[in-house]
Amino acid sequence: MTSSDLIWMRPEGAGVGRPASRSRAEITEAAVRVADRDGLAGVSMRHVAAELGTGAGSLYRYVDTREDLLDLMADHVAGEYRLGPPTGSWLDDLVDVGLQAREIYRRHPWLPELVLTRPVAGPNGLDLAEHVLAVLADHPAPDGDKVVALALLNAVVAANAQFEASSVDVLRGARYLAHVVARGEHPHLAAIRLGGDGGDPLPTALRRVLGGLLPVD
Repeated sequence: MTSSDLIWMRPEGAGVGRPASRSRAEITEAAVRVADRDGLAGVSMRHVAAELGTGAGSLYRYVDTREDLLDLMADHVAGEYRLGPPTGSWLDDLVDVGLQAREIYRRHPWLPELVLTRPVAGPNGLDLAEHVLAVLADHPAPDGDKVVALALLNAVVAANAQFEASSVDVLRGARYLAHVVARGEHPHLAAIRLGGDGGDPLPTALRRVLGGLLPVD
């Protein structure tokens, strides 16, 4: 056992001779509540302990570091996917996973940052990967491409969620764009329709990305 082992590789316990009064799941749920309310910056041993009504020192009997907490949190919310059996339409199934991911990111706005910067797979994350590979089991693409497809699916939806969350900055940028375009100096920018047709662009984007990576001859 080394300090670099992931939290799920270590036995859950409360220290020698100490009866367990908490569980990792309970601590993780408290950390998720803190992050949902205060963002990732609000997640600390002290704040999570306060959420549980205890002292920060007591958490170290169950979780070694804040990094452990972040791993546990990201995997915990990955348990919110509803993973049914493959339908036989791999692209439809993967788009469904992507749309579910978007809803999870909307419920937990801190999650995209973790997905994009520290993609660690725990038990729920591995269940998701197994589901995607089951959906793609009969696809002729190489296994490596299937793994890349999962990574791209996660990255595209997480980036989209971050874009949604930055709507205030997007509006500021749009005002500047309109100001510049009005001077007639950028005709190609002026010609495009940034607003689209009012529909949901994510399903189409996912179909194009995944269909391009995993073509069927």
